[in-house]
Amino acid sequence: MRQGALRWLSPAGFFRLAWTEWGSAHGDDPPIVCVHGLLRTGRDFDGLAAGLASRGRRVLCPDMPGRGASDRLPDPSLYRNDIYVAACAHLLAHLGEGPVDWVGTSMGGIVGMMLAAQPNTPIRRLVLNDIGASIPAVAIARIAAYAQAFPSVADLAEAEVVIRRLYAPFGDLPAEVWRHLAETSFVATEQGLRPHFDPAIAQAFASMEAKDVDLSALWAAVRVETLILRGEASDVLPAEVAARMAQAPHARLVTIAGCGHAPALWNTREIALVACFLDHGHVP
Repeated sequence: MRQGALRWLSPAGFFRLAWTEWGSAHGDDPPIVCVHGLLRTGRDFDGLAAGLASRGRRVLCPDMPGRGASDRLPDPSLYRNDIYVAACAHLLAHLGEGPVDWVGTSMGGIVGMMLAAQPNTPIRRLVLNDIGASIPAVAIARIAAYAQAFPSVADLAEAEVVIRRLYAPFGDLPAEVWRHLAETSFVATEQGLRPHFDPAIAQAFASMEAKDVDLSALWAAVRVETLILRGEASDVLPAEVAARMAQAPHARLVTIAGCGHAPALWNTREIALVACFLDHGHVP
């Protein structure tokens, strides 16, 4: 595992985009970009990235603007998907002219769809982790509520209690994974541990009107091979939405048991599933 960063140009100027990188930069296969959800970081993908790297793949897991090791933005209105697309476009340019594969959880999947829908997209294969062509208002309201409830904590033990509560839909994860998520969700300050993200992100999201989001036109423009992963109890990707998406000839759907929004992609079965699709274009 190593760290990387670049400067990207936003409407407010240049800012630093940081990422964690795994695997050799000189392999023959396309690099894989893994992008996290709304209040998460690229470190959510440590388990998946290590598994993919062990199979010879290069994997880059960026922190979206305002999260983790990436710079915060001066204007809260800039925390939106088209700005994240611009930041990721700089990362794709950094990777060169060849194809890339994309794994996106929730928000990261929307960014992936936006890039995959573009003419001459460099994205070869796309994994949408519990995000789809429509998002119900009730799910948006739930996410807004926990975004506002994300507290500062005194120590790592309290941090883990908070993470287990807020992200219970991730499912029954091993203790070491919960501890990892706690460690990477907070940063140390003189007052204790604070969330790793700019509070303006949660405030901006919470201020949005909770209504159904229709991404069907965006999904219709995607033509690349796509694996749709759905947590069996997900409120973000309803079963009927996922089933309609899977009717597209380039799409495959797999439901992950024992979780909601979103599958954590940490266990060996989930890693093997993603690896098989990205390597060969099919699922076992």
